Amino acid sequence: MNNRQEVESAPAEAEGPHPVDRHVGLRIRMRRKELGISQERLAEALGLTFQQVQKYERAANRVSASKLWEIARALSTSVAYFYEGIAGAEEGDMAGPPNLDAQAFLMTPEGAELAGVFPRLGRARVRRKVVELIRALADMDGPDGAGEAAEASNLQVVLTA
Repeated sequence: MNNRQEVESAPAEAEGPHPVDRHVGLRIRMRRKELGISQERLAEALGLTFQQVQKYERAANRVSASKLWEIARALSTSVAYFYEGIAGAEEGDMAGPPNLDAQAFLMTPEGAELAGVFPRLGRARVRRKVVELIRALADMDGPDGAGEAAEASNLQVVLTA
């Protein structure tokens, strides 16, 4: 079989970017935001356009090994930082499906801000209450709208506890 036949018979990637590429892009964005660096400034440090940095962060383009090394240097971190949090990465296998909804949320401005601010909550009890609040709000905002009265009372319990 020649190379052309191998390429043509390969399955199409209909699902979009690979989960690892999404994770790496998200970690680039999170680190850049954590340091307060704009896409333009990072792009300048890397000799790229801000659109290219944007494509890396959204996993529209894969980051090469050498470019990831340059990004790590520009963001004062290690290459390993970009892989932290991938299930099974330490053991060498990619066990468990990634939570694509959570990754998509973290790519939004609100998600990135929440991810940056939440760790600054020092007390575990406060963090737990914030999670309970968000869960109650999400339940109230559900597709059927049923149980809003019950959820509203749960929300009051969360807020007063």
